[in-house]
Amino acid sequence: MLDSAGNQLRVLHVDDDPRLCELVELYLERDRSGLDCRVTTETSAGAALETIQTDGATFDCLISDYRMPRMNGIELLERVRDTHPELPVLLFSGEETDEIAAKIIDAGLTDYLRKGNGAKQYAMLVRRVRHAVRSDGQFDAGSETALDGVGVVGTDGYYQDADENYAECYGYDPEEIPGKHWADLHPEEEVEHIRTHVWPVVRDGGNWRGHSEGLRADGTTFTESKQVTALEDGRLLIAVSELDESRE
Repeated sequence: MLDSAGNQLRVLHVDDDPRLCELVELYLERDRSGLDCRVTTETSAGAALETIQTDGATFDCLISDYRMPRMNGIELLERVRDTHPELPVLLFSGEETDEIAAKIIDAGLTDYLRKGNGAKQYAMLVRRVRHAVRSDGQFDAGSETALDGVGVVGTDGYYQDADENYAECYGYDPEEIPGKHWADLHPEEEVEHIRTHVWPVVRDGGNWRGHSEGLRADGTTFTESKQVTALEDGRLLIAVSELDESRE
């Protein structure tokens, strides 16, 4: 896989574990499934920030650990977003997803993959990098709406959890969301749109961000700003807020 100019993909990877850096570089650069890339590694977030902001430096994707000395992965992402708002950024971390879900959404992370033992997890990382670089719909640069409600949808399509802000958008109490199907919170015509335009983007571990129509408990609809992220276990992490259309 090459970039839009036909060149090798350039990936910057940062992790304070040098051994892991070597493994990631090995798997990405020697991948035989079509991901043709060159990996630059740094062992601190500060060094990675300097590298990415060096004049003439260009990267197609950033992979970062979360827990690092002096600057964690989310803090690094926030600094990177100041100068590279559309650069795909993947968090490759040992943290439990649910523990940092709100931080992931607020920072505008492209994708998250939890570290694991064995070749399977590195093969998954290769697929996530490929998808992040080529996927459309993952950034909504025209929207400044904060995504302040978070819900989790299981592999069966039914909600497992939702925070108070997420439930409030749809006119429910938080305890009423688990057990509902995701389609219950969208009008019929929007359900079809999500199935044909959103799920294909996130099905293989991608990320989609844009606008859709939500359905409240009282039957009224509203325009929602939404980000859908596929987790490594097949569940979906969904962040949403009601879009103030008067600002459009």
